Amino acid sequence: MIHFVLLIVCAVAIYLSCEWFVNAVEWLGERLNIGRTAVGTILAAFGTALPESVVTLVAVTTGATEEAKNIGVGAAMGGPLALSTVAYGVTGAMLLLRRRKQDRVALATTGMTSGARDDDEALGSERDMRRLAKDQSWFLPIFVVKVALGLVAFAFKPVLGVFFFAAYAVYFWREIRSSRAEEDDEEELEPLKLQPKKGVPDTWAVAVQTLATLVVIFFAAHYFVKQLDAIGPMLGLSATVTALLLSPIATELPEVMNAVIWVRQGKTKLALANISGAMMIQATVPSGIGLLFTKWHFDGALLWSGLVTVAAIVYLLLTMRAHKLTPARLTVAAGFYVVFGLGLVPILD
Repeated sequence: MIHFVLLIVCAVAIYLSCEWFVNAVEWLGERLNIGRTAVGTILAAFGTALPESVVTLVAVTTGATEEAKNIGVGAAMGGPLALSTVAYGVTGAMLLLRRRKQDRVALATTGMTSGARDDDEALGSERDMRRLAKDQSWFLPIFVVKVALGLVAFAFKPVLGVFFFAAYAVYFWREIRSSRAEEDDEEELEPLKLQPKKGVPDTWAVAVQTLATLVVIFFAAHYFVKQLDAIGPMLGLSATVTALLLSPIATELPEVMNAVIWVRQGKTKLALANISGAMMIQATVPSGIGLLFTKWHFDGALLWSGLVTVAAIVYLLLTMRAHKLTPARLTVAAGFYVVFGLGLVPILD
């Protein structure tokens, strides 16, 4: 029972820390004069994905055996899979729940609902969809190259890890430049939780709240994964299934929590931007680390995870480009993770 209790405690700690983190990171973006979209794609994504990249770095550089180093490779593949399926799916489900809650409130107060069906209402403007589609268009070719490199072996393959770092640097520069050029809707920021009575918080308070919450998120997510590793065998799951099926969801829990919080606050653009930005980091930084320090050779399970990720991104990209991405269609993305789990059974057998 202690493992289940600790699992719940860690999940609550992650959620509360993310509440404070998203509050601080919005003020940090205002201080750095960064556009609202880049707050999600760069600041929030970098903050929550960086600790996971550190875990990958530690695994591949300190692993005593090749199997130990391959844990880092699995994390580099599991992150994008969980984000492109579970994270987007949970966001879609939260958007559906929020819309139904709004309809209930409208029905109680005016006797009428909004009149728009969830299935017919696209998320955001056409410009927002083009921007999200552009993020997926960046991610897809990088991820395909990442998977292809896992199927071949040649002498200078480790050197290619540098190009993945370069790819993220270009993406980073593009996001910062485009976010400052675009006209964002002005939104009044909530008071900083560390200084709730100040209309404009001190810069030191913004920095302290951001860094402190990141530390809590890092350790809470780390212990959440450890509890899953202990609970998996209790539920009859092998260590391999736990590592491939449950651990990716646990490691991406901060991004999921960020998205849930922003959807609850009505900031859908930030929620979706946070996931797409985290996907770009997961597709480049951990991959570059893995290529530099491991053989980067995929087995059947890793290849299957790559194929499912590509399928999920193609599905999202097509709906975004057609401006037909709705909360219901976004929720469908979670089904790809179910497909991954079902396909994993014969592979492991």
